[in-house]
Amino acid sequence: METLQRQDIEAIRNARTRWEERSENGKRAKLRQGLFTNSSGLAVRPIYDPTDARGINFQRDIGYPGEFPYTRGVYDSMYRGQLWTMRLFSGFANPELTNERYHYLLKRGQTGLSVAFDMPTLMGYDSDHERALGEVGRCGVAIDSLADVETLFRGIPLDKVSVSMTINGPALVLFAMYVVAAEKQGISPSCLRGTIQNDILKEYIAQKEWLFPPEPHMRIIVDMIEWCAQHMPSYNPISISGYHIREAGATAVQELAFTLADGFCYVEHCRDRGLAVDAFAPRLSYFFDIHNDFFEEIAKLRAARRIWARHMRDRYGATDPRSWLLRFHSQTAGVSLTAQQPENNIVRVAYQALAAVLGGTQSLHTNSMDETLALPSEKAARIAVRTQQILAYETGVPDTIDPLAGSYYVESLTNWMEEQAEEYFRRIQTEGGVLDAIRSGFFQREIGRAAYDFQREVERKQRIQVGVNDFVEADERIEIPILKIDETIEQRQASRVRERRAARNEPQVTQSLAAVTASAREGDNLVPPVLDAVRSYATLGEIVEAMRLVFGGYREPPVL
Repeated sequence: METLQRQDIEAIRNARTRWEERSENGKRAKLRQGLFTNSSGLAVRPIYDPTDARGINFQRDIGYPGEFPYTRGVYDSMYRGQLWTMRLFSGFANPELTNERYHYLLKRGQTGLSVAFDMPTLMGYDSDHERALGEVGRCGVAIDSLADVETLFRGIPLDKVSVSMTINGPALVLFAMYVVAAEKQGISPSCLRGTIQNDILKEYIAQKEWLFPPEPHMRIIVDMIEWCAQHMPSYNPISISGYHIREAGATAVQELAFTLADGFCYVEHCRDRGLAVDAFAPRLSYFFDIHNDFFEEIAKLRAARRIWARHMRDRYGATDPRSWLLRFHSQTAGVSLTAQQPENNIVRVAYQALAAVLGGTQSLHTNSMDETLALPSEKAARIAVRTQQILAYETGVPDTIDPLAGSYYVESLTNWMEEQAEEYFRRIQTEGGVLDAIRSGFFQREIGRAAYDFQREVERKQRIQVGVNDFVEADERIEIPILKIDETIEQRQASRVRERRAARNEPQVTQSLAAVTASAREGDNLVPPVLDAVRSYATLGEIVEAMRLVFGGYREPPVL
């Protein structure tokens, strides 16, 4: 690409000028109306040619999969060796019903589990807490103690199935419950595979589910990274998540830049603890949203790998190539789903899944068509799994690695995404770094402006959402079955947690909770005392409160 001679460039430019004149003279009246910009504001040209890829060095910028800078993928053989992990984010009502759904999905070809928790669990409340009223089991599974996690994974050998858990504020407690549940199955922590999200920075930026101020949360995360480096070599103790940043209204460039900036912040805190970068960096993982702009999403993922590899090697001094690998999970964009004409969501998800695979994802969740209305029904979840299986086994897409490499458009777009991300890194540093940028409201303002601009374009019909602002059906009725959560489930779950409290060894619980508080106060690694508290069947809310006695709470500053 970089070897174009002067005469070649001149010839291409002349040919392009002739084409532009012909196109403008003959087709101006036929051009359709539209913005012709991607979600990040880049004007998309009608055609790309070799001059758009000038300056790209194949070895330096593209290369081969499994080799630095990993633009084309983190593994040598990619999907020719092993397909991506197919896991659906799933959890609802109580542990018994969710366990049934897991067995249902595994029998139909899902190859990993991804646990969705209800809002009280996400916020560190037990199901009988007054703030849990009306929310138990509604948006995920209710988990109160180790007993619930034992039920959740009943009949599922945890050394055979990788498990992802989407939990952040109380991630340490759910992580401990998972480890002890495996112990009860006779499985050592060293045999466990999977990921816990555990990304608190994006909570302050976008999703707003935190328990404590930023500094204690960062300490807990470093505690978990440190403990896993010693005891769980095949487990990812954090999934640095752009997904929720994008769902909050960010552009693709903002998702890319803010997510990687968060990742660098975690690396720096681990180094401040005294951890060698190559001791923990190979187990850091990422989580990206896959939205509707097909080529932009592919370029985002390719740029992410390249940026991470270069920064880890050149900025942070990582020498182990495994530390340079940006491994990530992808999920199709929940915010792109529409309540209107929900069957259209099947098509949206299929294209998004294709973009994730062409972008080189390591695992993938495909949303169900009804998720904008309720938690997925069995039929909708089955279609979502089948979408991935058709992509994997019928399309031929996984047969060759990074087939879009060398595309003038894709390579120039990948470069542009990287340049824009680097500019954001500079702006974040000007703010004082990620934590200071959170406190100043920098991220929130940037995302707010992007979300406003997008919504304005939709309302002006500059961006078409099929079935929403165009191609609308008169007198439309939703005729797909919707999963409904029985209201008595909340009552039973609340009663059950009270019964378990009454049946346990209370002095042992009291002693274990006191040890959690003492470790929080004294600065010891919190993983061992929380494991002991979980073994005593202390509840989620009790363990969180034992830490809150030291760490306190946090109120977000207003952002204008």
